[in-house]
Amino acid sequence: MLLLALDTATPAVTVALHDGTDVIASSSQVDARRHGELLLPAVDRLFAEAGLRLDAVTGIVVGVGPGPYTGLRVGLMTADTFGLALGVPVHGVCTLDGLAYAADIEKGPFVVATDARRKEVYWATYADSRTRLTDPAVDRPADIADRVAGLPAVGAGALLYPDTFPRAHEPEHVSAAALAALAAEKLGAGEELPAPRPLYLRRPDAQVPKNYKVVTPK
Repeated sequence: MLLLALDTATPAVTVALHDGTDVIASSSQVDARRHGELLLPAVDRLFAEAGLRLDAVTGIVVGVGPGPYTGLRVGLMTADTFGLALGVPVHGVCTLDGLAYAADIEKGPFVVATDARRKEVYWATYADSRTRLTDPAVDRPADIADRVAGLPAVGAGALLYPDTFPRAHEPEHVSAAALAALAAEKLGAGEELPAPRPLYLRRPDAQVPKNYKVVTPK
């Protein structure tokens, strides 16, 4: 097994290689505006560091969000392209699940929250690092304060809103190393991973104006 994992659902552009037992190489850069510019060079550096060729990959793992539309689609389209070119399966993993897996929390429940912008967070609760209790959602922190009160929390969204998440700590962003390790564990146990379909949870910022008038020639 050789998994190439990547995620662009948060400001981190993160990639990793996993051989089914351990992460053998990983890289993360935080830059919310340069996902498309940074991702492929990061993959090239990863293979050079590991001394491996791209055609050795047996599967692709990609974070499916939730995340902003523009950043998220960079990773998903890149993963699909690699999968088609190499003829290997592409597996989706919820980005929040990757953060939960990397969290240094032995027992739950706890919360994972990432920055959704617009003064909102993408979030879910977990029983432990491998078991999600709620579906991913997007809300204003104040609106979920009662539901997450007293729970430890990880992620950039939790760190941004200490009034709602007073017990917040790192990791701030997801790492592809955690995504790869979680995927390798599940695949090794015979579990099926979801298809690489994006979790946007809300409409993109760019929309057709409500009063848009179609003008056709007579």
